[in-house]
Amino acid sequence: MTVVAGAVVAACTGRSQSALTSSPSPAASTNAVATPACVVTPTETEGPYFVDERLNRSDITIDPTDGSARPGVPLTLTLTVARVGSGGCTALSGAQVDVWHCDSGGVYSDVAANNSVGKRFLRGYQVTDSSGIAKFTTIYPGWYRGRAVHIHFKVRTFVGGSKTYEFTSQVFFDDAVSDAVYKQAPYSSRGSRDTRNQSDMVYTSNNNSGAMLLTALTPTSAGYAAAFAVGLNLG
Repeated sequence: MTVVAGAVVAACTGRSQSALTSSPSPAASTNAVATPACVVTPTETEGPYFVDERLNRSDITIDPTDGSARPGVPLTLTLTVARVGSGGCTALSGAQVDVWHCDSGGVYSDVAANNSVGKRFLRGYQVTDSSGIAKFTTIYPGWYRGRAVHIHFKVRTFVGGSKTYEFTSQVFFDDAVSDAVYKQAPYSSRGSRDTRNQSDMVYTSNNNSGAMLLTALTPTSAGYAAAFAVGLNLG
């Protein structure tokens, strides 16, 4: 039986292009996790652009279909996944974490509406380590009409080939940082975005739940590092 996280917004059903194959097995860890991860993370809508590509990779900037890299400001995204229980908060190892987001031009890969079917850029998954960490090398996401800047993520656990748990949400970015990034090429060629966090239908849903989903951003020599702690109530 699949258990879906009960939280703020019910996740939408996305399309899947491939069957589930070899799958990670989750495990409770004795590793303690920082306090922010002990807050149950609100769910948000999956949106229409999830594709289960089964791309096990940390660097998602490369399109494996042609070897090209998506241009943009480098971003390292670190997601720390924790299990929240009555006894405290511990790292969740062996969970599959998928991320997907648009490129600097607001385009998602492998989406008919974006004329990108067959492409595989800015998508991938990692399995959390003993500290509950999944890390991705990507670019700062672009924007598209009607949405604030965001990255989608999904956490799933499996026993064998059977899914036992699924959680879907999004992380958001500080508008001031996005403003600074979008003054740079290749983002600057698109003009001003039309939606900021407080105007975004997802960010403001359920008593402004998006405020709980802001990433912690740190400038690096190349671009930015983003960190976010995911607290899950697995029951």
